[in-house]
Amino acid sequence: MSLSVTVHQTIAEIPAEAWDATGAGRNPFTTHRFLAALEDSGSVGEGTGWVPAHIAAREGDTLRGVSPCYVKLHSQGEYIFDHAWADAFERAGGQYYPKLQCAVPFTPVTGPRLIADDPAVQRGLLNAMTQLCLQNGLSGAHVTFCTEAEAELGESAGFLPRSTQQFHWVNDGYSDYAEFLSRLSSRKRKALRKERERAQAFGGAIRQLRGDEIQTEHWEAFWTFYQHTGARKWGRPYLTRAFFDRLHDTMRDDCLLVIAERDGQPIAGALNLIGPDAIYGRYWGAIEEHPFLHFELCYHQAIDFAIAEELDRVEAGAQGEHKLARGYLPTETHSLHWVADPGFRRALEDYLDRERRAVGEEIDFLRDWGPFKRG
Repeated sequence: MSLSVTVHQTIAEIPAEAWDATGAGRNPFTTHRFLAALEDSGSVGEGTGWVPAHIAAREGDTLRGVSPCYVKLHSQGEYIFDHAWADAFERAGGQYYPKLQCAVPFTPVTGPRLIADDPAVQRGLLNAMTQLCLQNGLSGAHVTFCTEAEAELGESAGFLPRSTQQFHWVNDGYSDYAEFLSRLSSRKRKALRKERERAQAFGGAIRQLRGDEIQTEHWEAFWTFYQHTGARKWGRPYLTRAFFDRLHDTMRDDCLLVIAERDGQPIAGALNLIGPDAIYGRYWGAIEEHPFLHFELCYHQAIDFAIAEELDRVEAGAQGEHKLARGYLPTETHSLHWVADPGFRRALEDYLDRERRAVGEEIDFLRDWGPFKRG
């Protein structure tokens, strides 16, 4: 196969239909419309530390594969943490930034990153990343939240694999939430019933909004919630207000907005994106504090939706061992790393070997402590 590879400074340089046809359209976060919303809204691009450098592989005039890539000037908004790597490399006299990041910005969701149906094209995309680093003085290439199959292919191509974990809820064919509860131990079952009762007794109503049910005033309220959470966690929100306008214009049918209202006014909300087989929890915020309302809007309501829509799972984002008690079990996630400096590579290889063993042991331990009945 003879491939030609190009690097694009904006997703708009690649036609949306061609981009999505590579397989990128199967996951809401790798669709052309989602990545375009990030760029068009100014959430990524000049001044953000996320400079688009999308890679496209063609055979003749046919687009065969793509990878969403960015030249990074920091390690913010990635959720596969390498700040310690950067510190160690720079204390040893190296320059860690800029680096190449193959990822969906601000989105700790597993999905395709070497987006092509042919493994040969996927290897071509990986090779293009390393060449881009070598030709432009970038310290390395990092492919985060890739699929397990991509991680195996990347390791065979010389990238270093890394394992981390998230908590996912898996739909075992439940007919309703009550059937899910019946699979839990008695103590956990009673605790979750009480938790939902207390959350729903906050003095208002909870609404699930999708598609045209979501109106401008709902986005205005959610922007307030998002800013509140962003300021508390990160210092400043990653996304701009214009991003949510773009999301409404191009992806509202892919969104589930769960809103808590009191006296007719929104006081809290959780934003989810819907894929063909999963619902993905992304952002939450509130302007009033009520017991367990966060768990209700982010986790229990997502389970209700997944059961009703017969989705395979709920992915509720990064970190959070508190999800375990609510039926979300630890799940291995994958990334790939290539660095140009051979000494630094050897150090990372040793570190990642030990880290993978530790992550595997932690997943086994946490699964044993899950809320489900033994056996």
